[in-house]
Amino acid sequence: MDFRVSLDGRSALVTGASGGLGAYFAGRLAASGAKVALAARRAEACAALADEIKAAGGTAIAVALDVTDPASAAAAVAATVEAFGGLDILVNNAGVTGTTPLMDETAEDFGRIIDTNLKGSFLVAQAAARAMAKAKTGGSIINVASILGLRVAGQVAAYAASKAALVQLTKSMALEWARHSIRANALCPGYVETDLNRDFFATEAGQALVRRIPTRRLGALADLEGPLLFLSSDASAYVTGTTLAVDGGHLVSSL
Repeated sequence: MDFRVSLDGRSALVTGASGGLGAYFAGRLAASGAKVALAARRAEACAALADEIKAAGGTAIAVALDVTDPASAAAAVAATVEAFGGLDILVNNAGVTGTTPLMDETAEDFGRIIDTNLKGSFLVAQAAARAMAKAKTGGSIINVASILGLRVAGQVAAYAASKAALVQLTKSMALEWARHSIRANALCPGYVETDLNRDFFATEAGQALVRRIPTRRLGALADLEGPLLFLSSDASAYVTGTTLAVDGGHLVSSL
């Protein structure tokens, strides 16, 4: 798809970029002209993806990042600023999930999900905002939440709680950082088909879930490109503190 959005001269940091949505986001930002830092714990996978972006004519680096570690978050932002001369866009995509009945959820598993999805997003966003404010350039922070942060499903309580909190945290970022010309918005994908879930959605249970989506189809990665580029660019210069659901109408389906 060609959304005719130019990010020439912009620099971006994408967390959780070693695969899945993060890798896709990094590729689309690079294709639109942004210089992109791909960050994740699996630095070798990020390096391979960065090489692919460079081979296609883009600019990219790989950065090792543990989002739950304040020092690692600060170092990833610093590496991006050093490599590209600044930071304009942060895509907070790193996240983990689990499928466990709430009565069986362990404190360790609950904490792991909250630490990555919520605390991790806070730590990277804070480091990015400090860099943007210091440079007086402003910027765009996109926190990747989920429709499960706006409604709920069974056996994903920790994940849903982390994403609901991330939506509210995004609003706080927007309020407090607007004075620095930093925008913060939450992108809430619905069910998007990836290599990790394709087999499930081919099952009877998966197809039953798809039938509950008003558009009667799963999202594709390409469905997230327009919203990503909109929130990354000056097309959304007056948009902050919003929650953008990309879900085929799933949130408005009948109860």
